[in-house]
Amino acid sequence: MDFLRPATWREALEAKAAHPDATPIAGGTDVMVEINFDHRRPDVLLDLTRIPELTTWSQDREVLRIGAGLPYSRLIDELGDRVPGLAIASRTVGSPQIRNRGTLGGNLGSASPAGDGHPPLLASDAQIEVESVRGTRLIPAAEFFTGVKRNALAADELIAAVHIAPATGPQQFSKVGTRNAMVIAVCTFAIALHPEEQRVGTGLGSAAPTPRRALEAEEFVAAELDWAGRRPLEDSVARRFGELVAQASSPIDDVRGTADYRRHALAVMARRTLSWAWHEHCSGRQECA
Repeated sequence: MDFLRPATWREALEAKAAHPDATPIAGGTDVMVEINFDHRRPDVLLDLTRIPELTTWSQDREVLRIGAGLPYSRLIDELGDRVPGLAIASRTVGSPQIRNRGTLGGNLGSASPAGDGHPPLLASDAQIEVESVRGTRLIPAAEFFTGVKRNALAADELIAAVHIAPATGPQQFSKVGTRNAMVIAVCTFAIALHPEEQRVGTGLGSAAPTPRRALEAEEFVAAELDWAGRRPLEDSVARRFGELVAQASSPIDDVRGTADYRRHALAVMARRTLSWAWHEHCSGRQECA
């Protein structure tokens, strides 16, 4: 196994162009597990941990640019107030040690259907910045995942950053696992309210071959919520929203849970997160008490 360790982003792109089969490694929390258990034996490893610009973030006008190598722990501490849904999801990733090493870019590169960071990116209409020696392009999060552990990257491309707008309304994330911590999700759900646009974003994880949105549920609940008057959420609306979210999934039976359980859990999580987010949106208003 060859080990490449570029010191600059340009060197990394050139190395990837020269070795299209190279496996990038950032935090290594996914790749090293697969190597240690002999599930994967790449011919070339491309270490990106020495590249400083990958571990930075910036805000230009109304968009955050989060470097692909920014660890979850820093995302939580430094951006939790700007992207609360993504921060809540990041807190569910592994242990403190994993959050200190693991990165959002690495999660995207693995493209697991169970990746905790993926649903909030979908709910917030994030875009993935990818680059090669040929140039840079932005891929909408909804188009980035192409199959189980497959993504839209070309062979010579690397993930540079995530572009995401700071929250304009409440965001929530919920995860079901076989225990309380350090667990691969049975299923996950993220919701983001966009009050200025009177729109709702959703993201489902570990409930289909790829992370996905529940578009019919989004359209239904956006039309039912009282954005101007902020009336309390009707139970019938919450329940129908949960049903539509469950219908948007296509889960499987596996060692962590059955397909039926995943559908049930998604419906419950959708109802609860919608209720939490709407209550937060209404907080302080007498009619929402």
